Amino acid sequence: MEPVIYELSAPGRCGAHLPALDVPASPLPPAHLLREDLDLPEVSEVDLVRHFVRLSQLNYGVDTGMYPLGSCTMKYNPKVNEDAARISGLVETHPYQPVETVQGNLALMHGLQCFLAELGGFAAVSLQPAAGAQGELTGILMIRNYHRDRGDEQRQIMLIPDSAHGTNPASTSMVGMQAVEVRSDARGNVDLEGLRLHLNERLAGIMLTNPNTLGLFDENVVEVCRLVHAAGGLVYGDGANFNALMGIVKPGDLGFDVLHYNLHKTFSTPHGGGGPGSGPVGAAPTLAAYLPGPIVSRDNGAEGEALYRFVMPERSIGRVKSFYGHFAIMVRAYAYIRMLGAQGLRESSMAAVLNANYLQAILRQVYPLPYPRVCMHEFVLQGHLEDAPDVRALDIAKRLIDYGFHPPTNYFPLIVHEALMIEPTETESRQTLDQFAEAMVRIAREAREQPDLLHDAPQSAPLRRLDEVRAARDPILCWQRPAAGGAE
Repeated sequence: MEPVIYELSAPGRCGAHLPALDVPASPLPPAHLLREDLDLPEVSEVDLVRHFVRLSQLNYGVDTGMYPLGSCTMKYNPKVNEDAARISGLVETHPYQPVETVQGNLALMHGLQCFLAELGGFAAVSLQPAAGAQGELTGILMIRNYHRDRGDEQRQIMLIPDSAHGTNPASTSMVGMQAVEVRSDARGNVDLEGLRLHLNERLAGIMLTNPNTLGLFDENVVEVCRLVHAAGGLVYGDGANFNALMGIVKPGDLGFDVLHYNLHKTFSTPHGGGGPGSGPVGAAPTLAAYLPGPIVSRDNGAEGEALYRFVMPERSIGRVKSFYGHFAIMVRAYAYIRMLGAQGLRESSMAAVLNANYLQAILRQVYPLPYPRVCMHEFVLQGHLEDAPDVRALDIAKRLIDYGFHPPTNYFPLIVHEALMIEPTETESRQTLDQFAEAMVRIAREAREQPDLLHDAPQSAPLRRLDEVRAARDPILCWQRPAAGGAE
């Protein structure tokens, strides 16, 4: 392992020389707030630069290799989107400016609202939510307020399939509703008989991910929506997997009342490490008046020119984000949509589905496939082989690092034992898919013949296998100088 920057330190070295002050010096804080023994490294400029460049080269990202994280849609992000997000007329504006001075910004936001509404089959869209999970919370708040306005205070049950994202029950609980699980049937759909058990006057709605986290399009989706509506409930759509639907299926046409989009997944903003995110929400006429605001409206000016302004929907749940959402991410999504166009978006989804089914067809011959159906944009294998009983999904994932690939999602969804959730996205070539498949096939062979290789993996990474549970519960967030004569 390369030395850390503290180990390069030597007294008297300095990586920067500041010019003499040309303004009065500010007084130092009180003495009790100062530390004489602050242990900062003293390094030269070249050592400093090399240290941080070396660290950057240890990072794995979608610009360096395939990132097959199921449920995350880690697709390649076109650099033209980054250029668009840095256009001075967009980036150098401020949310406190009068709307008359930022008409271009509002025109872009209005256009994005219209594009998303068209893709989803909805009456209106709000761009406010800052992430998919906040989009979920927004949708559930809208459903709650809808029932309250109708005097249906008793509608407190939100049905959540067992193949849902983990944030779904959390969002439900945060608004004071009760999450009730609905099981999947043998084909990975919502079990209709199980659903019917909860169709009563307490039903507020259902949170439905389609395609679901098994990577399967729910064959019962239209009937599920019909049954929930007939019982007086509403249908929330988790749009995290919208990458399989663009230009092919409109959730609003299927019966969804509200749905969040992940601009940072489907519409190509780089994401990971906690952000950035954006989770706009689309609503059918039933719920459009409850959207968070403000949203952008377009009027005709006195001379026939478009004039854009902010408005609050009539029964809005209010703001869910300061100002107007994450604007730079909206710019990237707008550029992505305009660059591809309607046909390009459709082809993008078709390629994502094709790539996933191509990989599934190869790997199902080696790894168990719990739901042997045509998948959508992702699929779930079991990382457990009968003739290699001591090897787990985590061992397979760690060994993939030695082959130069980022591991897929592990142990999710929970209904699949030793789950490996793989999403290749539309941006990977057949050559890359073949290399990934070959690595997975080799690892299966190693699991049978040399299981210790997998147990000790990764062997070529900068760090070996970590105690991830301890790292999460007891993180060490700063470098600690080794004791004299002892280990760090």
